[in-house]
Amino acid sequence: MTYTGERQVPDGGGELRERRPSSRAAGLRAALALRVGLLGWSFALLLGSVLGFALLTVWTTSLAVVALWVGIPLTLLSTVLVRGLADLHRRWAADRIGEPVARPYLQLPEGSWPVRLWAVLRDPATWRDWAWLAVNSITGWFTCGLSFLLFACGVFCLSYPLVFALTPPAVFRTPLGNGFRLHSVQESFAMVPFGPLLLLLWYTTAVRLANLDALLIRALLAPTTQAQLRARVAQLAASRAETVDVQAGELRRIERDLHDGAQARLVSLGMSLGLAEQLLPQNPQAVAELLAEARASTAGALTELRDLVRGIHPPVLADRGLDGALKALALANPIPTTVVTRLPGRLPAPVESAAYFAVAEALTNAIKHAGAQRVEISVEFTPYPGTTAGSLTLRVRDDGRGGAAVDAGTGLRGIARRLSAFDGTLTVDSPPGGPTEIRMSLPCASS
Repeated sequence: MTYTGERQVPDGGGELRERRPSSRAAGLRAALALRVGLLGWSFALLLGSVLGFALLTVWTTSLAVVALWVGIPLTLLSTVLVRGLADLHRRWAADRIGEPVARPYLQLPEGSWPVRLWAVLRDPATWRDWAWLAVNSITGWFTCGLSFLLFACGVFCLSYPLVFALTPPAVFRTPLGNGFRLHSVQESFAMVPFGPLLLLLWYTTAVRLANLDALLIRALLAPTTQAQLRARVAQLAASRAETVDVQAGELRRIERDLHDGAQARLVSLGMSLGLAEQLLPQNPQAVAELLAEARASTAGALTELRDLVRGIHPPVLADRGLDGALKALALANPIPTTVVTRLPGRLPAPVESAAYFAVAEALTNAIKHAGAQRVEISVEFTPYPGTTAGSLTLRVRDDGRGGAAVDAGTGLRGIARRLSAFDGTLTVDSPPGGPTEIRMSLPCASS
């Protein structure tokens, strides 16, 4: 009897056993679809190889006449086109290899055309692009071109009798040379067996040739180790400078808060106590009022000191960790806020502090600027395979008016600067009308 999705048949002992449909057919369809997709890419990359050779010619010519002023804009224009073509190939290689291929270019400085041209010519990645154009104009025919040629020849051999019948007698009569001449349509069927062989060869080599082409692209267009080290040093230098600026700003804020708040209250307290000491023999009732004022000033100074300490490192963060601190922050929030955390344990204290204040700043933006009615906070730690290190991902989502951007104000820019000290990243998705989602990522280790 027959059922949906499976069939029951009797085995040798008369009992029924289940037999599920084999996944081999689905696997073959997926493999064939992959190779057909690679066939289209092979044709596109083959055209890209021809276009690259043309750009190489234009680029070389523009450099040759750079002494003339017309060569400068032509060189810059051809550089933009070459880098655009290289970026397309990087994305293709990244899809094939399964890992991103970074852009190695240095940032162009502001200034006149000669200044920008000199920066382009000094960039080592520019000359690697030139070398890639030269190499790709040759290797592209042995990778993408060979794959496309095998498929085209296979289809051509399968349809050779039809081609023989439709073409004039002077063509397609010696497919293998003058020693193998065909005189009739019946004899042309001798070419048909070559079709499946060529298609089988195309089927077995298409993925390998595509991967080889992707590896060549990565070898020539990805940043070198030296370039990666230079970029890393520049990133660390900028991160250190931003960290120093942030710490200096925090110290100025603490100094200002102490001077304007607790310090002023303590000075007022000292003056009240001195005045009370003078009035004690003469007017005890006035002394009692002064002491009451002094006690109120003491309570106010203590509250401000607690707020100041909480702004430096909240005690709840030290006692209950990031999970408890964020939940306490949500309880104190004037709008409904939900918190979902997936943390395996305590994280390093600097990371917890940076994450806490980043979320607190994002909540402040949602309340003050977005007009949000509800906020959702999610925190998740994703470990790297085989290690205790991983990535801490924080998301703050609100239903406000949207339109937030890192460059639009100091709040999000401050979060980005705080996270950059830990090699963290900040991404803002805030279309006009909302909702807004702020995604933050911090590499760290779990205890």
